[in-house]
Amino acid sequence: MNHQTSFPKDKINILLLGGIHPSAETYFRDQGFSLIDSRRGEMTEEELCEAIPSVHILGIRSGTEVTARVMEHARKLLTVGCFCIGTNQVDLKAARKKGVPVFNAPFANTRSVAELVIAEAVMLMRGIPARNAAAHLGTWQKTAAGSFEARGKTIGIVGYGHIGTQVGILAEALGMRVLFHDIESKLTLGNAEPVKSLDALLKAADVVTLHVPGGSSTKHLIGQKELAAMKKGACLINASRGQVVDIAALDRAIRSGHIAGAALDVHPEEPVSSKLPFHSPLQGLTNVILTPHIAGSTAEAQERIGRDVAEKLLLFCDTGATAGAVNFLPVSLPSHAGRHRILHIHENRPGVLAAVNDVFAKASVNIASQFLETDADIGYVVTDVDEKKGTGLKAELDRIPGTIRTRVLY
Repeated sequence: MNHQTSFPKDKINILLLGGIHPSAETYFRDQGFSLIDSRRGEMTEEELCEAIPSVHILGIRSGTEVTARVMEHARKLLTVGCFCIGTNQVDLKAARKKGVPVFNAPFANTRSVAELVIAEAVMLMRGIPARNAAAHLGTWQKTAAGSFEARGKTIGIVGYGHIGTQVGILAEALGMRVLFHDIESKLTLGNAEPVKSLDALLKAADVVTLHVPGGSSTKHLIGQKELAAMKKGACLINASRGQVVDIAALDRAIRSGHIAGAALDVHPEEPVSSKLPFHSPLQGLTNVILTPHIAGSTAEAQERIGRDVAEKLLLFCDTGATAGAVNFLPVSLPSHAGRHRILHIHENRPGVLAAVNDVFAKASVNIASQFLETDADIGYVVTDVDEKKGTGLKAELDRIPGTIRTRVLY
């Protein structure tokens, strides 16, 4: 995809932090951008405050925090791209107040996560983690005791979204019965069967895998009561959010023998850097797989994320489209060839749209098309005008009370 860029490419500063996949930089360069500072390391808040004033496009991963203080220093920043799934590292409200949409790649690593979940399900049902640990210590545990095929077993998927559905498809290919529970009605894929209650799913499944969002509504979704409801000898997999499982309760359930094994890729407390130590009550349990939040970390997923987020960033810069932004009004827009496009982000208060159109009317500017989206806090109006009459309006639009940001795309 080639963009008709509405600003001089040789004056746009792009800062990429945290070792973002080269596919992102390649995409930017293919589109004609040259001022790209790509770094493997992260930046502290202080370092980012120093760097951000001259940055137009910022790309980060989970290790860089974009705080309200950083946003205060962002004089030229147009947009932020989180080259990952989560966006907790960005103060989304502060970015929104500055008129800076934040994009991520929520689905680019779906397949990678699903594959690891299925692999862990097979490993846990075969008792491989404990046998592997024993072999490393010189013990030869050649026995079929506690080792089961995946075929014919039941996998219970909690959260039937993009990842949950992929897990179901792969599990069914292995001959597993697929049950799922979700708080929303979902389209069933393959032969998966919806279950009305979490309790019913837990009682029926040989393997339970969690794919729900974080937050207060899912904190300790799986606790002592839920673990007790699971089949004796069942296994638990969590590749969603660390707070979803009560780790102390899981520890007790595993040590008692009620839960045969577990695999956790996410943890309640995770080191902010690979240089810091990791601690978990489950360390030392040979029937538990602990991985460092890498379910989506494959070469293929990172390449897709790099390209996906880079495309969203440039699409916004070139057209004003905000579809896919996590903190902004979702607006999909056509191209604006032969027109000036004027973007006006403002506080949602009465009279702003009328004031915007009054500016056009006084300048005798004909409006070719106009798009408006509002929510409780902000409004976003996109206006296409005749090419020869779109210049010189920015200053007038900036003076409208409640204006957050005005951009003119030529």
